[in-house]
Amino acid sequence: MTGNEGVWLYAITSESIDVRSLASVVGVAGEVVRVVQSAGLAAIVGSVDLDEFGEGPLRRHLEDLDWLAATARAHERVVSAVLRCGPTIPLRLATLYLDDDRIRSLLEVEHEKLRAALRSVSGRSEWGVKGYGDARALAQTSPQKQAEPGASGKGTAYLLRRRAELTAQQDVERRAAAEADDIHAALLERAVDGLRRPVTDPVLSGKRAWMIFNGTYLVDDDRVDDFTTFVAALDAERDGVTVELTGPWPPYSFAGIDMVTR
Repeated sequence: MTGNEGVWLYAITSESIDVRSLASVVGVAGEVVRVVQSAGLAAIVGSVDLDEFGEGPLRRHLEDLDWLAATARAHERVVSAVLRCGPTIPLRLATLYLDDDRIRSLLEVEHEKLRAALRSVSGRSEWGVKGYGDARALAQTSPQKQAEPGASGKGTAYLLRRRAELTAQQDVERRAAAEADDIHAALLERAVDGLRRPVTDPVLSGKRAWMIFNGTYLVDDDRVDDFTTFVAALDAERDGVTVELTGPWPPYSFAGIDMVTR
């Protein structure tokens, strides 16, 4: 490494797994990734130019959506390659250290936490489940309110109509929230762990559909077929709700590691 290089950390795995297949994998800067080992652990890293990936330049780059997308794809390509070798703790995009010694120190100081994280994701994968609501269909299955009697006059009629519209909207939203709660509870019974995530704004997701549920689940590999079949059944049986499955993904949500020390 030169004085103007930093170390981009992609993932951490066990020192015992075979990482020879990573010999041709390139990272975010087009660099061939390498392995830094200590305390029975292996960190998959790449040397990057701090003129491009240092704190200041990186902050500017992160505002460039094209650059960000390309960099995220390169990062995920490395993480996915490591995941094919064995249990993996994936690190978030732009986890940077000053040198290999800092990486070794991380592995040594945090080795108990890192080993526990590896055990927690061994033989398991992360899956995403999203639910989209059809407001009109949900309205048909919501309790119907009776019109209030005795209304007369245009002003009164308008106010009552607006109140009925707001009440109907609230009923639909309550029904959607109940559906989301039911879906999450049912999925937790078939997963090792699960987390509710904030629903995604349509502008960000690229879908115009109304997202009412966003969850991520850690599933035993030998129960994946059961889990995916169950998600398909949820989609088929839920009136007014479409349920979508994505994955498998690297277990970002369940490794339990958020590295901040450099």
